[in-house]
Amino acid sequence: MSGAMRPEGEGPADLVRRVQAATPARLFVGRSGGAYRTSTQLELRRDHAAAVDAVWRELDPHRDWGDDFFERWNFFEATTLATTKQEYLRRPDLGRRLSDVSKTQVRELCPTEADLQLVVGDGLSVAAVARQTPLVLPRLVEIARDRNWRVGRPFVVRHCRVGVLNNVGDLLRPRVVVLLIGERPGLATDESLSAYLAYEPQTGHTDAQRNLISNIHARGVTPEQAVERIVGLAAHMMRRRTSGVTVKEEN
Repeated sequence: MSGAMRPEGEGPADLVRRVQAATPARLFVGRSGGAYRTSTQLELRRDHAAAVDAVWRELDPHRDWGDDFFERWNFFEATTLATTKQEYLRRPDLGRRLSDVSKTQVRELCPTEADLQLVVGDGLSVAAVARQTPLVLPRLVEIARDRNWRVGRPFVVRHCRVGVLNNVGDLLRPRVVVLLIGERPGLATDESLSAYLAYEPQTGHTDAQRNLISNIHARGVTPEQAVERIVGLAAHMMRRRTSGVTVKEEN
């Protein structure tokens, strides 16, 4: 940055601090010989450990959200064909399909043909689901109801992949399904949530029929921004009666 572009009175150290505050990337961290400084090495090891823990941690909604939140939203838990975390990580295909028992649960406990069906999946970061769901879901339901949308009963899917949207669509025939799911964690954060949306999802649909709002966390797309974008995109899908690559967010 040239002197003309730099705010008056700002020195090089101020510029470095301003750049570091604007991004979680590790910039200007310095070195010791040919290696990172010890403090940077320790931060990297800490953040790597947090990412690994986020992947391997099992979701416990009562523990992670509290009994009051779980009961307030009348959640129930479903599972996929992946019976363990190890199997889930080795066999992504099993995480895309609900177990037979869970299919029966969903049919019996959820209303059909809702305007908006919400599903929460653990995905690849339970830390993200634990942190962001209480910040996103209540406001999302509130705005949906203000629009007089029929909101289906939300439920939680353990060992969940994005493709589970198709099973939900086959079973409940909602207009739009929103899946809140933990993103693959990195060294910047382990608390990043994704929202996948699909219009009338069904067997055979792929990512080409889905839309995504990602990077939902305090230093990315904030929960407040995410809710506005999710509702706006869902409304656009309902008007267009489609979703996926042909649907773009409206400004």
